Order: sequence, then C-alpha cells, then structure tokens
Amino acid sequence: MKKLNKLSIVGYGAGDAANNLAFTTATMFLLVYYTDVAGISAAAAGTLLLVVRLFDAFADVFAGRIVDRTFSKRFGKFRPFIMFGSIPLLLLSVATFSVPQLGESGTLLYAYVTYAALGLAYSLVNIPYGSLAGAMTQDPGERAKLGSARMVGALLVGSSLGIFVAPLVKPGADLQSTFTTITLIFVVIGTALYFFTALTAKERVHRDVPNVTFKQSVDTLKTNKPLMMLCLSSFFFLTGYLALTSVQLYYLRDVLGRLDLYPVLSIIQLALTFVLAAFMPRLVRSIGKKSVYIYSSFITVTGGVIIFFAPAGQIWIGFSGLVISLVGVLAVNIVVWALEADTVEYGEWKTGVRTEGITYALFSFTRKSGQAVGGALAAYALALGGYKSGAVQTPEALSAIQFAAGAIPAVLTILAVLVMSKYKLTDAKHAEILSEIRARRANPAAAGGAADANGGTAAPKPLASHSN
Repeated sequence: MKKLNKLSIVGYGAGDAANNLAFTTATMFLLVYYTDVAGISAAAAGTLLLVVRLFDAFADVFAGRIVDRTFSKRFGKFRPFIMFGSIPLLLLSVATFSVPQLGESGTLLYAYVTYAALGLAYSLVNIPYGSLAGAMTQDPGERAKLGSARMVGALLVGSSLGIFVAPLVKPGADLQSTFTTITLIFVVIGTALYFFTALTAKERVHRDVPNVTFKQSVDTLKTNKPLMMLCLSSFFFLTGYLALTSVQLYYLRDVLGRLDLYPVLSIIQLALTFVLAAFMPRLVRSIGKKSVYIYSSFITVTGGVIIFFAPAGQIWIGFSGLVISLVGVLAVNIVVWALEADTVEYGEWKTGVRTEGITYALFSFTRKSGQAVGGALAAYALALGGYKSGAVQTPEALSAIQFAAGAIPAVLTILAVLVMSKYKLTDAKHAEILSEIRARRANPAAAGGAADANGGTAAPKPLASHSN
C-alpha cells in the first residue's frame, strides 16, 4: 500500500489535538473544578466521575455500532461524525465547566447531566476518529506514525494546559471566569482542527462490507482474543494513569509545594513527545510493538515507586518520579493505538468482515472504564485522607495524594504487563495475517469468501499458526 503523505499524518494528529481540548481539560482539571469551584465534596465528585465515566464507556459501544452501520459515498465511514459532531462536543465542554450554584442537589444534578452529555458527544466523535487510523493504512510503520501524530497532537494540548492554565489554579483566583473563557476559545480552535482532519485524513483500506450487521460485530468480538487481552491490559494501565493525572496538580501543589513546576513538567512532556514520536517508528520496527509496550510500562512503574516513597521535602526526587513515569506513559500511549489497529485485521482474518467501529469501541470502552475507576480511586483517596479545599493539608491527606499518584499507578501497571506478556499477536504474525487477507481478496472463491445471503462474507478458515 502507498505510504501516507505528511499532510494526512499531520491532519490525523490535529484530530486528537481537537479531542483533547475537551478530554484532557476534563481529566486534568474537572476534579479540581468540582471540589474547589463548584463546591462539590471530594467523595461526591469521585462517585460522579465513576458513574459518568462508566456511562461514557457504554456510550462508546453505542457509538461503535452506529459507526459500523454508517457509510457515506462522499465522505466515507468516519469523517461525517468528525465534521458534524465537533461543535456540539466543544459547546458541551463549556457547559460542563459552567456549573451554577443551584443548591447541593441541583448543582450535583447539573454536573452529572452536563458531564454525561459531554461523554456521549465525545464518543460519537472519538470512536470514528480512532477507527479512522485502521482505515488509512495497514503498514505497521505507517500506523506507528499515525500513533505518534495523535500523541503529538494530544500532548501539544496537554502541555499547553499545563504551561498556561495549571498555574492559574491557585487559592483566591477567579477560576470560574478562567475556565469559561478557556473553553469558549477551545470551541473555535477545536472546530478548525476537526475540519482540518476531515479534509486531509482519508480512508484507503478496502472493505468488502460497508454496513456491518449486529451479528457480524458480535462474531468479530467473540473470536478476537488479542483484542480482549489488549483491552484488559489497557484497563489496568489507564486506571493507574488516570489516578496519577487526577491528582498530579494536588501532588505538585500540596505535597511538593511547587505548583510552579507544573509548567516545567508540561514543557518536559512536550519535548519528550517530539523525541518519542520521531523515534517510535524505528523502535517498533526493531523490537516490535508488544516489547515497546512492556518495557515502557516498567518505566512507568519505576516512576510510580519514586513518587510514592519520596519524602515531601525532597522536591526534585518527587519531580523526577513524575518525569520518569511520564516517559513510560507517553511511549505506551503512542504504541497502543497501532496495537488496536492490528486487532482489526485479526478480526477481519477470522470472520471476513472489517469492523473498525465496534473493535475500537470495545477498546475505548475498557479504556474509559479504566479512566472511570482511576479517577474515582484518586478522589476516594483524597476523601479518605481528609483533603479539605483551600486548607493546609494534614500529613494523612498528603500521604493519600502520594498513594494515588504513585502506588496506585505502579501496582496497576504491573498487572497490565502481566496481561500483555500473554499477548500473541506479534508484528510477525500480523504480517502473515495481512498476506492471507490480501490473497483472499485476490482470489475470493478459493479463500471461501463468497457472499452470504445477507450481503456479508462467509467466515474463511484462519491460518493454522494463529490459534489466538
């Protein structure tokens, strides 16, 4: 297949920059916004994050089915969602960070409704966006480039938030005005980025079945063991990562007493992203995506251990733990999207039907579930430690923050590695699968891929060497 041009790679990365104007803003600041601005208790906020993000996960499956059932001759399968869902998504981000004072119950209800609506809108844009990578190319190196591009886009936004917004989250500041202004600006920027993606990142992979039935979706998921293992591993990894992300600001502000280091961490994060994005395709070709995932996870574990055990007075030891953990997280988040795209071909090889939508949706479902649990665990840790907004924190509260930022990510990442060590869809096996899929397309009668009565294809016999 022809290599992707630079514009399509940059365009794809722009889509995740747009996604993270809503997503990263929420993961970085929503817990702080709820506790310090909206006046919601840490325990209630933790329950809110858990419930809504679990709803979010099911919304991903719903979105995946809609995507699999949709096809436009003009725009393809995925780009219509990106174009027409972008503005509602970004406007709901404004609403989520504009909680009015309606009394304890009214405020909490408003927070639930707006955050749930934001999650549904995000699913209807992000599932098609994530699925698009698998439809742009089947080359592992090119997919690594797309993974790097989306990571660069996401981290440009994340770093900008850390550099310019995080320092504003300090006692006495008018945070409501700050968040309202920022999210309104993001509506304009995000819309432009989404449309740039839709105009440049186009589908090029052949599909025999444009509209996938529910039965075909279920059949694909039932036979896709690598997808299930990747989902489980990602659940553990994302649970730990979101626990860290949710309390990172608390850790720098309250444990280390150096909120001014948040912009420094964001600049380091940005520099690391560009370095890893340039280096990752070569590393993938050298040792394979699975090895990159496992080794990078161990780096994350090391950082978590340092964060947990570093005394509060040892600022640079604690900060180095954050940086080390960040290196591992960035590397995993680059390679994991290419791993997910590989499972699409595995499902097609097993069943004869490409189901990018439901495959990505299930993957996103488990990731969202991990995010829900991770954010909730972080909030509950704050509540159990006795965290009080605007007060000098007790030693118990500081220990709880360190536990959420260090111990939880380290333990859960180890579990992610244990699952991933059993993952069988290596790059070599993926190449074999691609070869057989292409052979079937060239000679469908010999491959047993005749159309069935429903317009699909009969499930062809898989390679004997791929029992998993």
